[in-house]
Amino acid sequence: MGEYLVRCLGCGYVQPPRALACQNDDSLLRTEYITKRLTLRDDLPGLWKFYDWLPVKEPLRGSGDKPVTYKSKGLARELGLENLYVSFSGYWPERGAKMTTCSFKDLEAPPTVERMIERGDDQILVVASAGNTARAFAQAASAANLPLILVVPPTGLDRLWICEKPADNICVISVNGDYTESIDLAGRLAANPRFVGEGGARNVARRDGMGIVMLDGVLSMKALPKHYFQAIGSGTGGIAAWEASLRLIEDGRFGQHLPKLHLAQNSPCAPIYAAWTGSKMETGRCPAGMYDDVLFNRKPPYGVKGGVKEALEETDGEVYGISNQEARLAQKLFEESEDIDILPAAAVAVAALQKAVRAGTVEKNDLILLNITGGGVSRAKEELDMNLLKCDIETEPSALSSTSTSTSTSDTDLLVEIDEILERRV
Repeated sequence: MGEYLVRCLGCGYVQPPRALACQNDDSLLRTEYITKRLTLRDDLPGLWKFYDWLPVKEPLRGSGDKPVTYKSKGLARELGLENLYVSFSGYWPERGAKMTTCSFKDLEAPPTVERMIERGDDQILVVASAGNTARAFAQAASAANLPLILVVPPTGLDRLWICEKPADNICVISVNGDYTESIDLAGRLAANPRFVGEGGARNVARRDGMGIVMLDGVLSMKALPKHYFQAIGSGTGGIAAWEASLRLIEDGRFGQHLPKLHLAQNSPCAPIYAAWTGSKMETGRCPAGMYDDVLFNRKPPYGVKGGVKEALEETDGEVYGISNQEARLAQKLFEESEDIDILPAAAVAVAALQKAVRAGTVEKNDLILLNITGGGVSRAKEELDMNLLKCDIETEPSALSSTSTSTSTSDTDLLVEIDEILERRV
């Protein structure tokens, strides 16, 4: 089994292995693995091949595929790049990619669910999502038969499909608001002792799972890239890439320089871009019409110790604001040059790469890793059976708050209804 410590990046003290926060300060926690050399476990499938650098005791059986990294020809030719590698998280059988959720969220859900099982208590896991994360957690929880509450905005409901039969003990709550209001309600729900939140960016299992993109990429490229491109919402994926790179440097075989993080958001709802560049952004709910609303999170882990700001500073990184038009053209370019469909969020990363090429930030021979965080949905719909998770409860953002004025579902009724749904199905 992989052995590790969990340490607070602020005070430096070792924390309980499944802690989400330090009692001394607000810093993020980070795993320190006893095994310093990255070794693939050929006896294990999918993402569990990186088991020695995942904070779990056992693999979660029946869940957890990994991305595929390949050297681009089509997109590289269009952009004039010689060493562009693509990490593809999705369904693309010809490339060996079989992540049926079609999203790299499938990297974070299985280790998080496994750690939940290892807690050994009866609390019910609560997950907030704009859609893709919920899909991944629904699949992992179904594999483990783990009770799960999914809290999503109405725009995320049509994304709640998985290619396996959903477990009976999954309850879907739709919040009449945006993603941040879903996060807020999930947090209030998790404050009830019967429930537990998965922790978001504070959960080391989520970050180390997402870090597999960098691990798999480096094993394919035989070296750390000079540049790393990814679209972000909360920025957790950028933190994960940074942390994985630190471990790879400590390994000693792949180089000693951190990759430059190129993180991209969809303007105008781009709080990390606004914070990094000092530009203004509208407050409140994000207006309709974003190219991909999964990239919007009003409360990202930006300024905390170990957060997005520090990751960007340590890697001399950049943040891009990508318009809908830029993302739309980038998606068309990728799909035509690589012959596979991608999710809108991934198109935002492609657009950022295009901007960097035009600006001369990246050069022709630079080693580049582009994280395509989701794709192959069209292929999956053609070849796989998809099961849609239905909404069980509709409620207002104020539910469970001290100032609740909800007229649809009262606070007490919401908890009772959750219990009734889970008990009836089990």
